[in-house]
Amino acid sequence: MDQELKKGLEQFAAKLRVTEMDMFGSLGFGHIGGTLSATDLIAVLYGAVMNYDPANPGWEGRDRFVSSKGHAGPGIYSALALKGFFPKEWLNTLNRGGTSLPSHCDKKKTPGIDMTTGSLGQGASLALGMALALKGRDNYVYLLLGDGECNEGQVWEMALSAAHHKADHLIAFVDYNHRQLDGDTEDILDMGDIKAKFEAFGWYAREIDGNDVEQIYDAIEQAKEQAEGRPSMIVMQTVKGKGVKWIEETKLNHHMTITREQADRAIGELGA
Repeated sequence: MDQELKKGLEQFAAKLRVTEMDMFGSLGFGHIGGTLSATDLIAVLYGAVMNYDPANPGWEGRDRFVSSKGHAGPGIYSALALKGFFPKEWLNTLNRGGTSLPSHCDKKKTPGIDMTTGSLGQGASLALGMALALKGRDNYVYLLLGDGECNEGQVWEMALSAAHHKADHLIAFVDYNHRQLDGDTEDILDMGDIKAKFEAFGWYAREIDGNDVEQIYDAIEQAKEQAEGRPSMIVMQTVKGKGVKWIEETKLNHHMTITREQADRAIGELGA
């Protein structure tokens, strides 16, 4: 990866985290841990990989992004606002009455959101449907799954179907931060080697540091080169709450309350 591009993506990811913490600080609560862990992926997708047009969110030639873990919406909203899909002032309305930015992604409310998600597992099937509908065209569909979400059987039905139908323009990611809503994934339902499982289902799969923009970018490029005739899975080893030390160290940080003072302290840490 070009070092200038790497630096730019790292800076974009930092801006996204600052924006996210500002939103959470204004609201007073939110899905903080899993938003922060997925932010580097969001930065790479919107900063270097996906084709899109902020002035025409419904452009047919665009790539699609489905965050099946819909509670990562605040991270996506940050990217969409910074890229010009809607005014930055909208960010101050996160999850409030009448907002266009609900807690979970809603394509009918937010310009740039390709699929409504939140019921875990369903986004996986919807992303596959998109990929099959676009088969034979240049568009890619990118799918983000949570590690706890992979407890859902619907994810594995999608995995089997995607390989069978050779959905080679579907590139999926698991945000493997090892924590879900109420505890460690290994304690609740241990998924074991997720990479090996997807390989057994017929996918091209690899595992990376999911908080390293260079590794994310390179993994996507390799998936496009090597995955002809089969879908791709990139298992991202991440840290829940990445970027803010005290949030990383908070055990139950899936959904948490936060004061304005705490958010400003986090923003200062991110700025440093």
